[in-house]
Amino acid sequence: MADRGVDLSALPKEVRDQLAELDLELSEGDITQKGYEKKKIKLLAPYFIHTPVEPPRQNDRQPPAPSSSSNHGPPPSSSSRHRERRSRKSHRSGGTRDDRYRSDIHTEAVQAALAKHKEEKMALPMPTKRRSTYVQSPIATRTPPDSSSGSEDETSARRQSSVVPPPPVVNPNLQSPDSWINRTVQGSSTSSSASSTLSHGEAKPQPQSQPKSQPQPQYKPQYLPLYQPHYQPQHQPQHQPQHQPQHQPQHQPQHQLQHQPQHQPQHQPQHQPHPSAVMDMLAHSRIAPSENSGPPPDVTAVAPPYRGPRVDLTSNAAVRGMSRGQSRSSMMETADGVPVNSRVSTKIQQLLNTLKRPKRPPLSEFFTDDAEEIVEVPQPDPNTPKPEGRQIIPVKGEPLGVVSNWPPALQAALARWGATQGKSPALTALDITGKPLYTMTYGKLWSRSVKLAYTLLNKLGTKNEQILKPGDKVALVFPNSDPGMFWVAFYGCLLAEVVPVPIEVPLSRKDAGICQVGFLLGSCGVGLALTSEICLKGLPKTPTGEILQFKGWPRLKWVVTDSKYLTKPSKDWQPHIPTANTDPAYIEYKASKDGTVVGVAVSKVAMLTHCQALTQACNYCEGETLVNVLDFKKDIGLWHGVLTAVMNRIHTISVPYAVMKACPLSWVQRVHILKARIALVKCRDLHWAMMAHREQRDTSLASLRMLIVADGANPWSVSSCDAFLNVFQSHGLKPEVICPCATSPEAMTVAIRRPGVPGTPLPARAILSLGGLSHGVIRVNTEDKNSALTVQDVGHVMPGALMCIVKPDGPPQLCKTDEIGEIIINSRAGGNMYYGLPGVTKNTFEVIPVNANGVPIGEIPFVRSGLLGFVGPGSLIFVVGKIEGLLMVSGRRHNADDLVATALAVEPVKTVYRGRIAVFSITVFYDERVVIVAEQRPDASEEDSFQWMSRVLQAIDSIHQVGLYCLALVPANTLPKTPLGGIHISDTKQFFLDGNLHPCNILLCPHTCVTNLPKPRQKQPVGVGPASVMVGNLVAGKRIAQATGRDLGMIEDQDLVRKHQYLTEALQWRAQTDADHVLFVLLNAKGVTVSTATCVQLHKRAEKIAAALTEKGSINTGENVVLLYPPGIDLIAAFYGCLYAGCVPVNVRPPHPQNLAATLPTVRMIIDVSKAACILTTQSLMRTLRSKEAAASVNIKTWPTIIDTDDLPRRRPPQIYKPPTAEMIAYLDFSVSTTGMLTGVKISHAAVSALCRSVKLQCELYSSRQIAICLDPYCGLGFVLWCLASVYSGHQSVLIPPFELESCLSLWLSTLSQYRIRDTFCSYSVMELCTKGLGTQTELLKARGVSLSCVRSCVVIAEERPRLALSHSFSKLFKDIGLSFRAVSTAFGSRVNLAICLQGTTGPDPCTVYVDMKSLRHDRVRLVERGAPQSLPLMESGKILPGVRVIIVNPETRGPLGDSHLGEIWINSPHNASGYYTIYGEESLQANHFNTKLSFGDPQTLWARTGYLGFVKRTELLEANGDRHDALFVVGSLDETLELRGLRYHPTDIEISVSRAHRSIAESAVFTWTNLLVVVSELCGLEQDALDLVPLITNVVLEEHHLIVGVVVIVDPGVIPINSRGEKQRMHLRDSFLADQLDPIYVAYNM
Repeated sequence: MADRGVDLSALPKEVRDQLAELDLELSEGDITQKGYEKKKIKLLAPYFIHTPVEPPRQNDRQPPAPSSSSNHGPPPSSSSRHRERRSRKSHRSGGTRDDRYRSDIHTEAVQAALAKHKEEKMALPMPTKRRSTYVQSPIATRTPPDSSSGSEDETSARRQSSVVPPPPVVNPNLQSPDSWINRTVQGSSTSSSASSTLSHGEAKPQPQSQPKSQPQPQYKPQYLPLYQPHYQPQHQPQHQPQHQPQHQPQHQPQHQLQHQPQHQPQHQPQHQPHPSAVMDMLAHSRIAPSENSGPPPDVTAVAPPYRGPRVDLTSNAAVRGMSRGQSRSSMMETADGVPVNSRVSTKIQQLLNTLKRPKRPPLSEFFTDDAEEIVEVPQPDPNTPKPEGRQIIPVKGEPLGVVSNWPPALQAALARWGATQGKSPALTALDITGKPLYTMTYGKLWSRSVKLAYTLLNKLGTKNEQILKPGDKVALVFPNSDPGMFWVAFYGCLLAEVVPVPIEVPLSRKDAGICQVGFLLGSCGVGLALTSEICLKGLPKTPTGEILQFKGWPRLKWVVTDSKYLTKPSKDWQPHIPTANTDPAYIEYKASKDGTVVGVAVSKVAMLTHCQALTQACNYCEGETLVNVLDFKKDIGLWHGVLTAVMNRIHTISVPYAVMKACPLSWVQRVHILKARIALVKCRDLHWAMMAHREQRDTSLASLRMLIVADGANPWSVSSCDAFLNVFQSHGLKPEVICPCATSPEAMTVAIRRPGVPGTPLPARAILSLGGLSHGVIRVNTEDKNSALTVQDVGHVMPGALMCIVKPDGPPQLCKTDEIGEIIINSRAGGNMYYGLPGVTKNTFEVIPVNANGVPIGEIPFVRSGLLGFVGPGSLIFVVGKIEGLLMVSGRRHNADDLVATALAVEPVKTVYRGRIAVFSITVFYDERVVIVAEQRPDASEEDSFQWMSRVLQAIDSIHQVGLYCLALVPANTLPKTPLGGIHISDTKQFFLDGNLHPCNILLCPHTCVTNLPKPRQKQPVGVGPASVMVGNLVAGKRIAQATGRDLGMIEDQDLVRKHQYLTEALQWRAQTDADHVLFVLLNAKGVTVSTATCVQLHKRAEKIAAALTEKGSINTGENVVLLYPPGIDLIAAFYGCLYAGCVPVNVRPPHPQNLAATLPTVRMIIDVSKAACILTTQSLMRTLRSKEAAASVNIKTWPTIIDTDDLPRRRPPQIYKPPTAEMIAYLDFSVSTTGMLTGVKISHAAVSALCRSVKLQCELYSSRQIAICLDPYCGLGFVLWCLASVYSGHQSVLIPPFELESCLSLWLSTLSQYRIRDTFCSYSVMELCTKGLGTQTELLKARGVSLSCVRSCVVIAEERPRLALSHSFSKLFKDIGLSFRAVSTAFGSRVNLAICLQGTTGPDPCTVYVDMKSLRHDRVRLVERGAPQSLPLMESGKILPGVRVIIVNPETRGPLGDSHLGEIWINSPHNASGYYTIYGEESLQANHFNTKLSFGDPQTLWARTGYLGFVKRTELLEANGDRHDALFVVGSLDETLELRGLRYHPTDIEISVSRAHRSIAESAVFTWTNLLVVVSELCGLEQDALDLVPLITNVVLEEHHLIVGVVVIVDPGVIPINSRGEKQRMHLRDSFLADQLDPIYVAYNM
C-alpha cells in the first residue's frame, strides 16, 4: 500500500483532502481501482519515509542465492481471494442455477488470473474419444502428437519452474495497534505445487503438430508475471542492489538455474510502490499492508496449461540413454546438496516423529508402513507463516437471563398456549403455488398432539403389552411440504415422552446414503415410523403392496398420524409434562464427511435452554410472525421455526422447498403480505429472490427486524447478503436486519448476529489472505485481490455459552489469537452425544482444551462445533469454513467451498449444469489429492468442456496455489443428491473410487500435483575387475550364485545314444525294431482321433517328402525349407522329410485365413530372412498363399517353390542324408519376442540330441509312456515336445491343437481324464482359456466323469516369469475334479537355450519366495515374508535340466554375483543354440550372446546370455542325491524392462496392479513412449465405463509403483496383441498406438 511508511496525520491538509476525495470517488465507482491507486501513489510519492535498512526478513523479496533452498512463492494475496471467493459463492448452488453464490469481485479475480492465458492455444492434446461413445462429441479422434525427447537444458529449465521465489515480509514496526482484524502479520508461503499445470519449460506455446525436438534455450525463459508486483518493501536487504537484473546470464551453471524464481516480471524494477485496496477500512489507519508483495506464483504463467504428452513432461522417467539427472524430480538439490522444498502431509511427519521415538519393541508379525523410505522427506519451509499472537482467552456470552414466565419445559409452553391462546395461529403451510394451504392454531396443535400422544402410548398394541414406552425412539417420516403433520407428530412424541428421530422420506432403494440412515435407525433402536397417509401411499412398495425393505434398515412398523386415525383421550387422561431433565428429547440426524449418518441426541433441558438463548439473542416477542424457508426437520428450521416459535407463541409461515423452485419470490411476498418480523433463509433463497425480483415491484421488506441467514457462516455468504441488500434496500430492507449465524448439529447455535440498532455502522469485514488461511493463520490481505477471502462476522457467542478456539487436529490445544482453529462451545444448550456411539461421543462432546504445555485449562467439557474460525475485534466470531469441507494437501488446508467458488467463477454458464460442483479429496500416495466433479450441461461441446477444465486448473492453481489431481464432468443430473437437491459428496466420492461415476469428460493432472515422489535413482558407474568383488557384487562369505542340473551321463539304452547321434537314425531304427508302435495321436475338437502315426508310417511319409523335395523342388543339401502347416502330424512328417533330404527345416506358423493382412507379412518376412528355397505346405494353405486376398498384403508372385504334401506319390529318396558332423545345423527356430523382435536361432544336431536326452531324463519318458501336449508347435520347447521328443524317447504323444479349444473348451481336460494321462504340457494361453471358460463349470465336468487325479505333472511351457496367480487359480479351480496342487509347474527357456528349466517328475516341489518390489526396482533382491507391504511372490521356474549350468552375472560388469542377487541369467549347456541365424552372420552379435566369458572368476567357460534377469537361491529342500536344492527364479526379460526415474520396472508387475483396479478391465499392457508411461487397458464392460478407469488406473500405479501414468488408452477386448505362447506383444501394441491403428474408445493424456 502506498501509504506504508507515510504518517497520514502528518500530511498537509490539502493532500489529506485530495485523498479523502479520491476515496469518495472510488467508493462511488467514479474511478477504477487501478486509477485510484495510480493517483494515490502520485499524491504520496513525496512523503515516503525511508526507514533504515534491516536484515531481510521473510517478506523482503530477494532472488535466492544460487544455493539457497527457498522455493516458495509469495503468498496468495488475500483480496483476490476475496474477490474470487465472493464470486464463487455467488455461483454455488445446492442443485440450482449457476449464479447462486455470485460474487462479481471473485469472478473478476478469476478472470484476472486467467487473462494471461487468453492468448494461448491449448497445447495439451485433448483426450481422444470414440465417436460412438458419446454422441455429442464433436472432435474426431486424433493421434497423439509425437514429441521427441527434450534436451537436457530444457529439463533443467523445467525443473526450476517448480521453484518459486520466497515471499516478502512485512516490517513489524509498522503494525497498527487499532484494529486487530486488519493486522498484517508475516507472509504466508505458497509452497503448494506452484509450478502446477503449466509452464513445463518453454516460453512460447508450441502448436501441437510441431515437432518438439528443437534445442531449447539454455537459460530459463522469462515469464510475464500474472500480476506485476507494484510494491517493494522499503527495507531492501543490504546486499541486494536496488535494481536487481532479472534475467540470469546464459552461461549460468545449471544448479543456479534451478532456483531462479519462477515468474519474474520481465523488466519491472523492483521498487515501484503500489497502494492497497482495502480502502474504507484501512484508509486512515497506518497499517502494514500486505503479506505479499511479489507476484503470486502463477501457475498459469505464459506457457499453455498442459503440454501434450511429450517426453519432457514426464515427471518421472529417465529413458535409457538420457542422462539420469534429467528426470524431473519433486525434490531438487542445491549446489551444496541441500534438498530444496518437498512437502508431505503433516500426518506423515507425525508418523515419522512417532517412529523415531523409542517404543515397545515392535511385534515381528506386524509390518511397519515404510512410507518414510518411499516418500520424499518433507523439509520444513522457513517461509511458512507461523501464528504470533498470544494464547486465546475463552470468550463468554452474555449471561442467560431468567424470565419469570419461561416455561419449565417446552411442552408446558404448548399446553399454556393451547389453553389460553387457542385461537392464535401457530403455523401456516403454503401449497405448491405459494398460496396459503391451511393455518393451524395453537388450540388445534395442542389437541392433535395430545391425541397422538394418547394413541402412541395406549392404542398401539394389546391392553397389557403396549408397543411404545416412554423413552423409546420413533422415526418421523414426513415430506417437506407437510409441516403441520410434522409439528403434530413431533409434539405428540414429546408429550408421550418418546424420542422422535426425524429423517427424510426414502424415495427409492438407490437414494444417496439410504443405507447409512438405516444404520442410524438401527443404532437408535427404532422399530416404529410415524408418517402421514399421503406420504405412506407414496413410499416405494413391493409387488405385493408392502413397503419396501430399504437396504440396511431395521424392520419398521408404519403408523399413520392423520387425525381420523387417532383416538380421542378420555376426559381424565392428561399427558405427563415433567420439568425438563437430561433425558433425550429428540435425535437430529447428521451426515458426516465420510457419509456415515449419526444421531445427535438433544436432552430436554438442552432443547429448552437453547430456545431460551435464541429468544434472548433474537429478542423474540409473543405473537410475532416468522417466515421459514428452511427444512423444519432439523437445524435452524427446527430450532427457530418449530421449537422457539412455540415457546414464544410465534406464527410460523412454512415455505416448502418445492414452492421455492416454482416461485422463488414466495417468501418475500409472504413477508410483505403478513408484515413478518423474522425470516429464516439460506443464501440460495436470497439469490433466487434477487433473480426473480424484476417480476414484483411493490413488495416491502420494511417490517423485517431480523433476516436470519442460516448459512451465514459460509464465507461465501457475504456476497449474497450484499447483493440482496443492494436490490431490496429500495424496498424497505434495512442493512442492520441481516443476521448471519453459525450453527452445527453438535453445538447447535454457536453464534448469531444480534439485530442492529438502526443507523449504527455495520461490523467490519475481514479480508484475509487465502495463503495464510491454508497455513491456519490469519493474515490480512491488502495487496493481491485475487487470492483474498472476505468474511463477515456471525455475531457474538450465544447467551450463557463459553467459547474457545482449539487446533483442529491432535490434542485440543488452545490456538493463538491470529490462528484459525475449531470453535468449541461449553453451554447447556447443545447436543449431548452421538446416540449409541460412546467412543466418538467422547472425542466430540467431552473435549477439555489444553494450553501450549498440554495442561488442561479447567474441568468443564466443551463440544466441538466442526466450524473453523477465529475471534475478531469486539469478540465478534468469524467462521472461515467447516472441518468436513477441509482438504489437507501437503500439510496445507484448503476449503472445499473456496475451491467450488473459484471453479464457478470460471465461465460456468457454458459448461456446468446449474452450478452443480462437488469438491473432495482422496488419499493417493501418502497425501490428499483434490478432485473436482461437476455436472455438464447437455448442450456443452467437448471443446467447451475441455477449455473450462483447463481454465479451472489455472484459476485454482493461481488463486489457491494447490494442484488439482482430477477434474471430471458427468452428465447432468447424474450425481447422487441430498434430500434437498444438493450434491451428496461422500456418495460422489465413493462412486469415483469404485469407478461408478461414469464421467463424460475427465482430466487428471498427477504430474503437476504429485510432489512427494521419491528421488529418481542415480546409478553409480561400476568398475570391472577383481576389485568388484569387494564393491559388493559379491558379498563376502556369500556363495557365487550358480546352479547345475544333474549330469547327462550315459543312460540305460547306451547303444541307442551311441548309434543314433541323429534323430533321423533314431526314427529309422524305431521303424525297423518297433514298426507298429504308435508315436503320435492327433485329436480334433470332439476328442476323436483324426490321425495317428506309427514309427514306420512316419518313416515312410518322411521318405515321400524327401523324394518330393529332391525331385520337384530340386533342393540342394543344406538349403532352408519353410514348413507351413497347422498343428498336426503332417508337420512332423515334413520335418523328418527335410532331415532325410539334407535340408534345414524352418517351421513357420501358417497365416490366419480370416486375418491375412496381419499374419501373412510375418510369414513372408521369415521366408525372406531365412532365404528359403522352397515351401512345404497343405493344399488349402497353398491356395491361400496364392489367393487374391493374399495379394493385397504381400507380393504373391515372388514366393519360392511351393510343394503341397497332401497327395505325394509313393517314392523313396535315392539315399537318406547323414550329416558329416553333429555340429551341422538341424533346423532353424524362428520366434517373435514380446518386444516385437523376430529372431531365428540355429539348432545343431548335437544340441537336438542333448536336449531330447535332457528332457527324457527329467520327465522319465519311455516308450511305455503317454503324454498329452496342448501347445503351439512352432518354436522353442513346444516344437521340441511336439515333433522331436517322441521320436527320441519312443513315448506316445497325444497332440491337441490349441485352436480346437476355441470350439470345445473342455477338450484338453477331458482328454487327460479319458487317456489317464500322467504328464501333460500346455501354454499359459491354454491355461487361461480353461480358467476363464471352465472355472464355473467344475460341477458339470465332474458330472461328465472328468477326473484329473491321474495327472502327476502339468507343465506350462513359457519364456517368461511364471504367472503365479494364473497357475494358482487353475490349481484351485480344478482341485474339485482331482487335480493335485503339486502337479502344476512351469518350464523356462529362452532364445539362446530353448529349455533351461523343466519341473519334471522327481525332485522337490517348486518353491515360492516373496521379494520386496522396491529393492527389485533398484536391481536388488530383498526377501520378505508373505503379506509384507510392496511384496511380490515369485515361483521357481522348474528344476534345471540335466547338463545345464546356470550362473547369475552382473550384465554391466559381466562379473558373477552372489546368492540371492539379481542379475542376468547365463547358461552353459550342450543344447545351447549355435547362434543367431542372420543373413550376413553378424559375428559380433553372435559372440556377444552365445560365446561370452566372465570378466573374472572363471574366465575359460563359454556362456550364452539369456537376456533375462533372475536370481539363484539355495533352499532348504534336498535333491535326490542329498544336496541342497538351488532354485532359479526368473524375474523378467531385460529387453522388456522399463527404465523410469532411474529405476527398473517389469511391465507385468504394473499390469497386474492395473488389472486389479476395476472389474471392467479385462487385460492391460504398458510401455513407455517418449519417457511417458502408457497404459493400455481392454474394457470388458460398457463403453460408458471407459472414463471411470482413467483415475483408478492412475491411482493404482501411483500407489503401488510410485509412477505417474502419462497416457491411459482404453480399447476393446482383444486389441492387445498376444503371441502363441500367451505373451503380450507390447512393442506391436506401441507401434499400433503411435500409428493410430487401435481405434481406442478413449485416450486420456494425464498432465
